[in-house]
Amino acid sequence: MKRVFFFSCFVSLCLFSAYTEVKAALPALFSDNMVLQQQSDVPVWGTAKPNASVSVLPSWAEKPSTTLADAAGSWKVTIATPAAGGPHTLAIAAAGDTLTLRNVMLGEVWLCSGQSNMEMPLAGWGQVNNYEQEIANAQYPNIRLLQVERQANVQPQPDLKVQGGGWQVCSPATVAEFSATAYFFGRNLHQSLDSIPIGLINASWGGTVAEAWTSAESLESMPDFAEALAALKGKTNEELQEHYRKANEEWLRRFTLADGGMRDGKPLWADPELDDSRWDSMTLPALWENEGLDGIDGVVWFRCTINLPDGWEGKDLELSLAQIDDEDVTYFNGEQVGATGSYNRLRKYAVSGKLVKAGKNVVAVRVMDTGGGGGLYGEAANIYLKPAGSEEAQPVSLAQAWKYKLAVDMRNVPPKPQSPDNPNRPSVLYNAMLHPLVPFTIRGAIWYQGEANADRAQQYRELFPLLISDWRKHWGYEFPFYFVQLASFLGSPSEPTVSSWAALREAQLGTLRVPSTGMAVTIDVGEMRDIHPKNKQDVGARLALLARANTYGEQILCSGPLYSGYKLEGSRIRISFTHADGLKARDGGKLKGFTVAGADGKYYEAEAAVEGSEVVVWSPQVALPVEVRYAWADCPISANLCNAANLPASPFRAKK
Repeated sequence: MKRVFFFSCFVSLCLFSAYTEVKAALPALFSDNMVLQQQSDVPVWGTAKPNASVSVLPSWAEKPSTTLADAAGSWKVTIATPAAGGPHTLAIAAAGDTLTLRNVMLGEVWLCSGQSNMEMPLAGWGQVNNYEQEIANAQYPNIRLLQVERQANVQPQPDLKVQGGGWQVCSPATVAEFSATAYFFGRNLHQSLDSIPIGLINASWGGTVAEAWTSAESLESMPDFAEALAALKGKTNEELQEHYRKANEEWLRRFTLADGGMRDGKPLWADPELDDSRWDSMTLPALWENEGLDGIDGVVWFRCTINLPDGWEGKDLELSLAQIDDEDVTYFNGEQVGATGSYNRLRKYAVSGKLVKAGKNVVAVRVMDTGGGGGLYGEAANIYLKPAGSEEAQPVSLAQAWKYKLAVDMRNVPPKPQSPDNPNRPSVLYNAMLHPLVPFTIRGAIWYQGEANADRAQQYRELFPLLISDWRKHWGYEFPFYFVQLASFLGSPSEPTVSSWAALREAQLGTLRVPSTGMAVTIDVGEMRDIHPKNKQDVGARLALLARANTYGEQILCSGPLYSGYKLEGSRIRISFTHADGLKARDGGKLKGFTVAGADGKYYEAEAAVEGSEVVVWSPQVALPVEVRYAWADCPISANLCNAANLPASPFRAKK
């Protein structure tokens, strides 16, 4: 980004509020290469000398829009934008200073937000399907990308922090670390809307809860958040940081004492001579909740003994451990070789040759997880040892049975103090990553989140619609809001059972009662053992279908079948749907995923058949059905009802 200020005879490059001598500035949101919403009244704002005259002149206008800065130096004007096109310039003059933004396009602007599945980049830790080719093909000069940096704050902030200095032109050099879902959404729109410019603002943060993205003002209507909001009210980040420092020191002392694998700061369970024969075994990669440690948060130690060939002795090695949720400290033959505090980063550690022996060697990993899934997960191909810098040597796979032992169960220690940097406090992400965007004109928003709230589905029924209305209230208009229903994840049960993820999907389905919303169903693109499905192409495309149909008026089938009602017909249940054109089984076989129950509430797998735009369901074991479910599981990968567009039906349940 280039921001050029002319002060009499010299030029200086400045960021918003970076230097006290700057008398005129724009927020980081405004930069070269930006996209402004076409055919709209678009606010432009910034700072100048107090009471200074400010004029904003777009290259498409004959006259500037003018205003006066207030006593604090703040100003805002509204400019009318014509139809999509460009490039344009935007010149801002204030008290003798002139700032010109270049390569500005007019088009469609979308806000993209959520947790890790929205944040997940094409490359980096994401590595979506066919990512190398996707990146190489990303030559779209009229798609523009703005990456908001992760920030949390207890008070609403006046400006954003953005990566790369501002808006970037989409290219292989700029797209690799951008949100894959957002990019595929924007690419689909760009290709479907006669290549008009598309602006994508990505403000997302992995592992975050919906209440963090909602303003305190709106959250006050929910008693569930009253205590947490009261603890933040009137505080600053600095005050909270000092309180946290003291509380965390005491907690860490007590937590470390509880870890039998450590003594006086020494990693006893990393010792290569330790007898771990009585430890349990777990085949990695895996999340430990799926391998016998369901419901466990805390510290688990993993050990893997491998035999290395004689030729490797004394050589530097590369140790790759795929991804680890949340934090790890990793040892090789008793010596620490790496540590990472982020759940979504690939672990690749350098092992000094002085630690490497022929024959027996031991890798030990201390994993701490404080919520959600825990363990060494990801692709089996990414867990290995190999000589550093060698492309020819065959890696030694560590995707095998490891010894493990639970060292700390979080249920047996006091709760960890909440860091002021914790993004999961109510309102803190809204304050730092969304509030500074208001009132920048957007066409709409896309959202991929819910995993972090899956254990509170009942609360989400109220919270998620509140988030949508909160954003619209602050922007001042009812923009379209399209979201992704949770994909399949975790093991599919052998029998119908309670499912927190199914309940959360139901809460998302219920949110469609909010006007101008749409939901992309993704149970068919999920992965049983990876919470971050690699197929983001279909996710982005399905979000784009919703926008193309509902926002841009394209006559297409934009959603999978959505449950709308049922009626009893003796021992059978007839189910009706919307978006039901061409109902069928996706694989051409029998319909799967339906269960029914009688008055006793016990569910049985059911037979199902398509009859026109309806589905009839029955079970020989249930004479008088009163309840029906479809795809009611954490990972309903076998459920196969779809429509003519091959879009999957949303999970649902219904009871008489």
